[in-house]
Amino acid sequence: MKSRTRTLIIALIGFWLVVFGVLPILLLLFASFLGQDPEAFFELSFSLDAYRQLVDPGYLRVLLRSIWLAVLTTVFCLIIGYPFAWLTARLNRRTRMLVLILLMIPFWTNSLVRTYAIRMVLGTQGLLNTLLLHLGIIDTPIRLLYTDTAVVLGLFYLMLPFMILPLYATMEKFDFRLVEAARDLGAGFPATFRSIVWPLTLPGVLAGCIMVFVPTMGLFYVASLLGGARQLLVGNLIHQQFLNARNWPLGSATSVALIIIMALMLCVYWLFMRNLALRSHQP
Repeated sequence: MKSRTRTLIIALIGFWLVVFGVLPILLLLFASFLGQDPEAFFELSFSLDAYRQLVDPGYLRVLLRSIWLAVLTTVFCLIIGYPFAWLTARLNRRTRMLVLILLMIPFWTNSLVRTYAIRMVLGTQGLLNTLLLHLGIIDTPIRLLYTDTAVVLGLFYLMLPFMILPLYATMEKFDFRLVEAARDLGAGFPATFRSIVWPLTLPGVLAGCIMVFVPTMGLFYVASLLGGARQLLVGNLIHQQFLNARNWPLGSATSVALIIIMALMLCVYWLFMRNLALRSHQP
């Protein structure tokens, strides 16, 4: 009976992964090699035009800009998330659970609603400008919306928990006695962090960077609401090609490019973890 139940559960999970994971990716890959038909979504003929368009200066500029904003968001999330996760891991169990619950509360609200809330904060008559004017720090409202700064702030706000949670999962298992031993041996904070803390928490850093970097490039509504029509990310390009331009091959090719970037990052993470495991087993 247990064997049948296990087989059924595995079969259902496998069916789910194939239908909603593997099959959509295969359809994207297939559509990316089709030709564009102005009167339809695509034409059933083999073509590499979609991939040639990806190296067009206009599309390449959007891709490089998306990578740059994703890198900035990832770096800011790491700078704030690393000490936050470290301090949380050192709290007592009850306080730690409270902090994690507060961290997860934003997930109870749709990210689109939270993005609109950021608009209310960063707008010309928003909460931030109102506060700065009231304190006399500025004389006229600062234009924050429809800039790269607003896009990065919005992405940072949405993606910060995805950086903190992998870091916390790694730091929760960290043996803090190693830090105390290093201090007893006369090592200062820089040496302790460089030689002990950073190497042992690097798996969490890499996992957090992957979980922040890749989704950031696809959050098209953040760039649309906070950056305006000119502040495009790769996600906006995919959205426009599928829904507005009706160029499914180009939208599919762009999606495949994002999948390849994600796969490369996962390969780097796997190689690092493999090398780390091999070094830990060496005498």
